[in-house]
Amino acid sequence: MFVIKAKKRDTGIKLDALRKSGEIPAVFYGAGKDATSISVGTTEFKKIWRDAGESSAVKISMENGNVDSLIHEVQVDPVTDEPIHVDFLAIDMKKKIKVEVPLVFEGVSNAVKSGIGNLVKVLHELEIEALPNDLPHNLIVDISKLETLNDQVFVSDVKLPAGVVVVNNPTDVVASIIEQVEEKEEVAPVDLSAIEVEKKGKKEEEEGSGVETSAPAKEEKAEK
Repeated sequence: MFVIKAKKRDTGIKLDALRKSGEIPAVFYGAGKDATSISVGTTEFKKIWRDAGESSAVKISMENGNVDSLIHEVQVDPVTDEPIHVDFLAIDMKKKIKVEVPLVFEGVSNAVKSGIGNLVKVLHELEIEALPNDLPHNLIVDISKLETLNDQVFVSDVKLPAGVVVVNNPTDVVASIIEQVEEKEEVAPVDLSAIEVEKKGKKEEEEGSGVETSAPAKEEKAEK
């Protein structure tokens, strides 16, 4: 199990000052525990968040005791993408819980390799149920069985660790192949009639212009 050190946080402390000191404001709640404000080290949390994700148990280590939890929600700065607040969900290690686990696609699909189709990832995570200690960080999807356009990977094809039960429908499609279609550049057809009409109109305009310029000259001659 992952372990992260935490300190009980005084809610009167300014959060920006706390973050500048290298700590992230956080809170844990659930499993019959009151919501408690804490702080965790920024560097330590980012490492555990990367390795544990939101589906592996994390033990919050404090001076007055430990709390078993899951990383439930992480608020990030929209500009820096750095974590600025964390919600931990307290859990009972003896009770099964439901979580969503990310899927990792591995292997080589002959359908993709040969160029007859493209891989479509229909699902990116599965909902599972297990005891906290049995929760996997991710689940592997083998796409090597995708050899033709008719092949698919179903939920039932995903191998599960011992003690883990999938909640999704076993017949749901996880990945499939779609036919690769070459994109052809479309050239708009040329409207010859429009060009002819345009040329004709231009000619008439020029002829009309010639009549207008010669008229004043004739009138001038007549006056003489």
